Amino acid sequence: MPAAPPPRPPAPSGDAKARRFCFLLLPRFTMMSFAGAIEPLRLANYAAGRSLYEWRLLGEGYTGEGAASATCSNGARIALDGGLEELRAGDTILVCGGLDITRAASRPVLNWLRREGRRGVAVGGLCTGAWVVAAAGLLDGRKATIHWENHDGFAEAFPEVDLVRAIFVQEGSRLTAAGGTSSIDLMLGIIAAEHGDALAATVADQLIYTNIRTGRDSQRLSIPARIGVRHPRLAQVIARMEETVEEPVSPADLAEETGMSTRQLERLFRRYLGRSPKKYYMETRLARARNLLMQTPMSVIEVALACGFSSPSHFSKCYRAQYGATPYRERGTGGQAEDATR
Repeated sequence: MPAAPPPRPPAPSGDAKARRFCFLLLPRFTMMSFAGAIEPLRLANYAAGRSLYEWRLLGEGYTGEGAASATCSNGARIALDGGLEELRAGDTILVCGGLDITRAASRPVLNWLRREGRRGVAVGGLCTGAWVVAAAGLLDGRKATIHWENHDGFAEAFPEVDLVRAIFVQEGSRLTAAGGTSSIDLMLGIIAAEHGDALAATVADQLIYTNIRTGRDSQRLSIPARIGVRHPRLAQVIARMEETVEEPVSPADLAEETGMSTRQLERLFRRYLGRSPKKYYMETRLARARNLLMQTPMSVIEVALACGFSSPSHFSKCYRAQYGATPYRERGTGGQAEDATR
């Protein structure tokens, strides 16, 4: 006999006991982060056989007249349920960010987030949505995370936020997830806390998600995994380079810190990375500079100083050699547009 079909997942029922998430879909939001947050809720309802969670999709462009949608970064359109409306006290707002996030942080959006935050509504940000929550002043004095590519720009823009490189952060009524699949981990953590580990594990199985991460996990691959080389001393030196972009350390000092001679350090970099330590260090500093140029309103001189260049002309020369354009031209043409590619 054929197996009986699985039960149909329950539709949102308006049950006051169900926790409701309100997703604010900003222009050019990232599909992956949004889907990673909403799908675990649907599957939790499916596995439980009742509506544990409900959701509502909101957007600034919703007027209530005819169909309205939000367009994500891959061009797909998602129908909206409402606009910047007054929510219930038990609701949770999740701001879904993506490309050009500083422009998406419009005054109406920021004012709405502040108002709802004052009313006791929990507020969170997915991917670059954390930037908008911070711009609304709702992360001041709190721990938060954002995608690693936006980390430097965020840190410069919001020094009052305790920024960490975790997969996700839950601190009271504020939630942030770094982007990509980190939304899945955040929601699985919420499901486990509210309805038990067994239900969260069932949802993870449905997603074929075999490695549930916690807020203690780092969002980036380890240095050996990133560079494709498992050499402890090389990883140690690279970590030190990444920590000292603003005040570069000489190759001789880097070698001494790791118990090597300068010649040994040179051979190590040539053998495994095909470049000198000086060249690799410069590439690291210039990559940081490019992130700051594209993501923040910092002046070119401020970016140069933040990345260890005492001379703007030297910075411009090195930047052009690496990227084929001066930082001034890059700022003029690129601005803050492409600050998230998740």
